Amino acid sequence: MKILVTDDSRVMRQIVIRTLRQAGYDDHDIIEAEDGQQCLAKVGSDKPDLVLSDWNMPNMTGIECLEALRASGSQVPFGFVTSEGSPEMREKAANAGALFLIAKPFNEDTFKDALDGVIA
Repeated sequence: MKILVTDDSRVMRQIVIRTLRQAGYDDHDIIEAEDGQQCLAKVGSDKPDLVLSDWNMPNMTGIECLEALRASGSQVPFGFVTSEGSPEMREKAANAGALFLIAKPFNEDTFKDALDGVIA
């Protein structure tokens, strides 16, 4: 499985990747994007099986990226890993087609709870 991790912070991308590995998802191909625009392009070119995206990023936010993907007909599984998890954000994410929203702080158990059933 190919997983696209999108965050404008390189350090946060590395933390997400490390947490994926700690959660037992260490045998998957991980690719990275720095913002929603790059994520949108990589979904088209690299065909990931899952997108894990931050919400707040320059150029194109995670929710704008998800909305653009769905408007283009892409049904790639998409989840958020972000610093905020208000009920309003969770509702907006779900309405846009996100499978889950993981709010920081998170750990490997949080990832397992959200990703079991999504990652084969």
